Amino acid sequence: MPKAESIPEMYSYKEIGEFWDDNDLGDFWEHTEPVSFEVSSDARRRYLIAVDPDMLRRAQQLAKKRGLSTESLVNILLEQSVRSLEVRHGSLR
Repeated sequence: MPKAESIPEMYSYKEIGEFWDDNDLGDFWEHTEPVSFEVSSDARRRYLIAVDPDMLRRAQQLAKKRGLSTESLVNILLEQSVRSLEVRHGSLR
């Protein structure tokens, strides 16, 4: 596979992974720029919840097809469901 001359637009984690599997950041260093960011320990926490095994398998398959982690897909679906319930039944905030 010929090496890319620039970093292309990518729209999924799968595309990003495939690109960096085949390319080296050192080849694109001149296309990078310094950034500054902070990581908050409160930004995201992990919770242990029981999930039906078949539901987990289905979520894993859907996430893989969309180039997402299972965690990301579940967070997206949970956010959509909670918002829908809040609209129908009112927010508890």
